[in-house]
Amino acid sequence: MQQTPLRADGPMAAPSLDPEGAPPPPQAPRRRRRFRGFGILRLLMVLVAVLGLGGAVAGLGLYNQLAAELPDYRWLADYQPQQMSRIYAADSQLMAELANERRVFVPIEAIPLRLQQAFISAEDQRFREHHGVDPAGMVRALVAWAQNYGSGRRMQGASTITQQVAKNMLVGSDRTLLRKLREALLAMRLERALSKERILEIYLNEIFMGAQAYGVAAAAQSYFNKPLEALTLGEMAFLAALPKAPNNYNPIRFPEQARIRRNWVIERMAEDGAITAAEAEAGRREPIDARLTRRPEVVAVGQHFTEDVRRELITRFGAEQAAGGGLVVRTSLDPELQAATENALRQGLLAYDRRRGGWRGGVARLPFGPNDWQPALEALPRTPGLLPGWRQAVVQQVSEREARVAWLERVSPRGPLEPRTGIIDLADTAWARAVLPPGPANAAVRLGPPPRRMGEVVIPSDVVLVEPNPARPGRVFLRQLPEVEAAVVALDPATGRILAMSGGWNYERSQFNRASQALRQPGSSFKPFVYLAALEDGIPPNQRFLDTPIELPMGNGQIWRPGNYGGSASGAAVTMRSALERSLNLVTVRIAQQVTMPRVSDVANRFGVIPNMPPFLAMSLGAGETTVVRMAAAYASFVNGGRRVEPSLIDSVQDQRGRVIWRGDQRACVGCNAGPNADPPTLTDNRRQITDPIAAFQITNILQGAVQRGTGARAGVGLNRPVAGKTGTTDDYKDNWFVGFTPDIVVAVWFGHDEPRSLGGNETGGLNAAPIFRDVMEAALRGSPAVPFRAPPGVSLVRITTDNGQSILEAFRPGTENSAQAVDGFGAGAASRVESGLGGLY
Repeated sequence: MQQTPLRADGPMAAPSLDPEGAPPPPQAPRRRRRFRGFGILRLLMVLVAVLGLGGAVAGLGLYNQLAAELPDYRWLADYQPQQMSRIYAADSQLMAELANERRVFVPIEAIPLRLQQAFISAEDQRFREHHGVDPAGMVRALVAWAQNYGSGRRMQGASTITQQVAKNMLVGSDRTLLRKLREALLAMRLERALSKERILEIYLNEIFMGAQAYGVAAAAQSYFNKPLEALTLGEMAFLAALPKAPNNYNPIRFPEQARIRRNWVIERMAEDGAITAAEAEAGRREPIDARLTRRPEVVAVGQHFTEDVRRELITRFGAEQAAGGGLVVRTSLDPELQAATENALRQGLLAYDRRRGGWRGGVARLPFGPNDWQPALEALPRTPGLLPGWRQAVVQQVSEREARVAWLERVSPRGPLEPRTGIIDLADTAWARAVLPPGPANAAVRLGPPPRRMGEVVIPSDVVLVEPNPARPGRVFLRQLPEVEAAVVALDPATGRILAMSGGWNYERSQFNRASQALRQPGSSFKPFVYLAALEDGIPPNQRFLDTPIELPMGNGQIWRPGNYGGSASGAAVTMRSALERSLNLVTVRIAQQVTMPRVSDVANRFGVIPNMPPFLAMSLGAGETTVVRMAAAYASFVNGGRRVEPSLIDSVQDQRGRVIWRGDQRACVGCNAGPNADPPTLTDNRRQITDPIAAFQITNILQGAVQRGTGARAGVGLNRPVAGKTGTTDDYKDNWFVGFTPDIVVAVWFGHDEPRSLGGNETGGLNAAPIFRDVMEAALRGSPAVPFRAPPGVSLVRITTDNGQSILEAFRPGTENSAQAVDGFGAGAASRVESGLGGLY
């Protein structure tokens, strides 16, 4: 049987053999060919996924961190921005503004819609549409940045109005990426929490606008002196141009840049359809008539008063609320009386300085010759305390009888300084006596004779103070700032409202308020409180006491020997009235001994003159310390029937919404909130009764005699109405006082040196303080009818004859008319009763 050979490539083919007969190696199975790029793509996708996941985790972590660090923004719903507090006088004139930031808050409803749109067009065109962050705005900013890359120009801002509120109010202004992220995140939350109107209201009241103005209302006042509703389109656009860079668009310093930026805002408003093309053209043609009125006019007087009001506001409401709470503070200041008070005080100081101060030389000497004076004088600092009419002048030439001086004066507010000249006459410098070497410590100034030649007063290159003589053009008076000081307080005795207060020569020279802050010895002006203690004890005013020397042991082995003014004693027994009218120290000490010093201390404490006064006999002569305000308030209790008077500067305080949050008058008002048809309201006087009305009227009656016949005679000259008061002069003439009153007003005056020293021999309260009192009182009462003091019910008015033969009506407590007792052989004093048990006008 024949075999069929197998095919080598057939299915049953036997493996071929290599030439040497060995079988071939086994072959691997064939695989499909794959695309190589697929692996790379898959790797990239994995990498992107990992990075995405990592970024998401990091982003979530960053978000959580930023969210945890975000401040609480919910308080913005009730946010009230800091506002200026304003202080007003009694006649509603503005006295001062208190502010950390000059801002006037205006609700969104009161801001004109066109002004709102001006800011939206300038700062955030899509404000009404976005949700806190504007992606389109970010893209525009990035494109602009790319176009300007390398040019050095600042990157265009992409912050929305909401972001600016977040930055200004909550996250700060540091230029970092994290701050920007916090700002954006917070802006989106604000949009969910607050309405668009509320966000825009906060923005328009908070944004800094330059010229020390925060918010649109303050900016409108600062730049144009207008309310918001009076602004023109051009003015609104200018204000909207400011937030980007207020200093760069200052219309005074950079008018062209301000105009270009203003016109750009107008174009944006036209693009947004907020104004028509015609309105835009008219707006571009408007000039920017900026006035930069940074401060409204304020009362030119009463700076010491205003400073005391500011301190009281801080005490009551805290510094932040006082300066940023938008308070409306109405005070008791009468500007006309305040001006008269300051003038009277200065005239009194000048009169003393010319009489006792001597010439202390010029304020400076120029280092250049008198012909090169202008630059040197212009560079010389202004002398603090210079009065408005005075000039700082340089002496150019000096002759035997006169000196020529020159100064620089600005004719118009913005005009240049122009030279002026004047002549000082020797005849007008008789007061300018040379000051001699000082004597003992605290002694009065010693003076030489009046000058005989002008060269004894000034020499060329001296800088002196002068005042033009209105009666002789071209002539000037030589002036000098006095070293002595004074203080005055005028208040209403019925309410305690301080109507005027001057704390010294000039607030610019010294902010220390000598009326409310300085503690000085009252001297004899304290004596009425000693006599009041006696009257309260039923001692009649015609009771006699010895006016003879007295010696009192002090407990330390020394003897106190008080004496009367002038050192003499009459040796007679004098009535209490006569002793107080003549201010007899010896009688006062004896009265204090009789009523006891604890009783006198009690009176001083009740009246608030010297709280917790030590019961030493020397205190009866005014050796304690008190203030001018306290003395005025204490004397007010004499005239108002014996009720305690609390002096006050502030009538009322309103918050920024107009609600009264404090009122000075604490009297209860029954029926004040009743309807229009109700009975008239009644005020309940809830002030404390600190002495009985009869004793208060008795001391008032005696103090009238002190002005009519006693040491205070100068105080009543020319007033032609009932005036009561008392002088005061301390040891060695260091302090002068006069405190007096009419039924309508109380005026207290102190006169002396800041560092206590003698004013000079015979320089008394009647000589220095009483004339100031008279001038203030004359200004206060000008045009008003004379009003008598009202006697209280039950007082007994008895006609008596005084020691000098005058017939007067004396006020007695019922039953004491004939109770005066003889003293060591002296009679009790005759009295013939003409009225009894009657109250009325006296």
